[in-house]
Amino acid sequence: MPRFSRCSRRLTVAFVFVACTVAPAAPPAAAPIAPSTDASVFEATGDPVSATPLDKLVRARLRKLGIIPSPLCSDAVFLRRAYLDVIGTLPTLGEAREFLDDRRPDKRQRLVERLLARPEYADYWAMRWSDLLRVKAEFPINLWPNAAQAYHHWIVQALRENRPADVFARELLVSNGSNFRVGPVNFFRAVQSRDPEGLAKAVALTFFGMRAEHWPPERLAGLAGFFTAVRYKATGEWKEEIVFFDSGAPADPAREPIFPDGTPASLAPRQDPREVLADWMLQPKHPWFARALANRSWSWFFGRGIVDAPDDLRPDNPPVNPALLDYLEHELIDSHYDLKNLFRLILNSQTYQRSSLPMDPSPEAAANFAYYPVRRLEAEVLADALNQITGGTDSYVSAIPEPFTFVPADIRSIALPDGSITGGLLETFGRSPRDTGLAAERDNAINATQRLHLLNSTHVLRKLEQGSAMRQLLKPDAYGGEPVVNRLYLTVLSRRPTQAEWARATKPDAGYTMLPDLAWALINSPEFLYRH
Repeated sequence: MPRFSRCSRRLTVAFVFVACTVAPAAPPAAAPIAPSTDASVFEATGDPVSATPLDKLVRARLRKLGIIPSPLCSDAVFLRRAYLDVIGTLPTLGEAREFLDDRRPDKRQRLVERLLARPEYADYWAMRWSDLLRVKAEFPINLWPNAAQAYHHWIVQALRENRPADVFARELLVSNGSNFRVGPVNFFRAVQSRDPEGLAKAVALTFFGMRAEHWPPERLAGLAGFFTAVRYKATGEWKEEIVFFDSGAPADPAREPIFPDGTPASLAPRQDPREVLADWMLQPKHPWFARALANRSWSWFFGRGIVDAPDDLRPDNPPVNPALLDYLEHELIDSHYDLKNLFRLILNSQTYQRSSLPMDPSPEAAANFAYYPVRRLEAEVLADALNQITGGTDSYVSAIPEPFTFVPADIRSIALPDGSITGGLLETFGRSPRDTGLAAERDNAINATQRLHLLNSTHVLRKLEQGSAMRQLLKPDAYGGEPVVNRLYLTVLSRRPTQAEWARATKPDAGYTMLPDLAWALINSPEFLYRH
């Protein structure tokens, strides 16, 4: 994975103009917007946000290790970063211009609040949760399209309501009913093995961030004991199943319900053991769930957890900053499991808003969050970004379209309800197959096939040449006559061109016919392809 470094501030500029052999002509008579200077592309010139309690815990750890953190990122970098991390969507030209021209000192906090309230928030985070919850109609999960859509709809609705995470988890654990009508019952169907041990492994991974297949057999059997009475019953509708607790199921002596901490469970007659497990799991004195969710949330914003990997919590894999994880865990519990509140704490921190240019290139600096990690855009986010910039669309199909699943042409990739519905770009860029729920299933590493796809594919070229948004963007008299070069940079990179970029792109001997080449070069730049 490429990394932005202090000696490569102009890598994007060089890349763009190596690819674009002829620069565009001078803009029309409208007054140009002053281009940015090189120094302000990635880093802020002042301190746009104050330190928070979270930051003090991170700084204390960095001081102990002798690591100097990076300065804060520029407004343009924060704008793009926050849009991508919160709603999986690029800012539009108008949104970028409005934020960059805003002179209010609290504009970053205001932006965070606006993004958390956007409708795309639920779509993007439903995509993230669907990876973990294995929302997939076909093999090997085999939910079936109707059930996958019901499951996804329930996740989206919970996020729109900002349903507390403990309520969300309880509904997943204890719901009964039709897989077509009660979305959360699909948690007990979205597994490769429906025996009690298979269900226990899914519960441990999802709610505790642990891989129960590595537990001692007796510990796994104890957690499996909570699911020995989960049953599945077919109905008269094809592929519909009722998931329910069978109160008359005989006890299984080999699987007595035992909590993960080794405490035996006490059950009333005919009581659903899943409810007892949920009660135990969501008590503040048993912070397994809160700790795992706090760590997973951190990993969603930084590409790695305080305990890494975020689904491999175990005694011999300790957190790099125990005080930080304790703080996030307690904040989550004290806010009554309000995930948006936890996200807000992270997004408004200096730690999150640091530049991606490392002051210290050591592995310890990366592991302790001394700078923001550079990460490639997810496949769905990249597909949507290309369509937003160009005005193009994509076609999506299910691998086994039975029954036929209609996918509207204008649906965004982040809003696809089923992991079996896919397309060429999504497959090429490592969309999660949703087979296991492990974070590592999503492959964000860059490879030669992906680079060639962006450089040479007719799929991307057609969008650039025929997309309605791109044609409008390149019209000299559109947008009040604002220079096309400014529009391209604001639309693709969410910033204005540097002085060097501006000078090269507005040489008097160039022609407007090469502006599509500039757009193509920007889309192929690392600055576009990566979160930074």
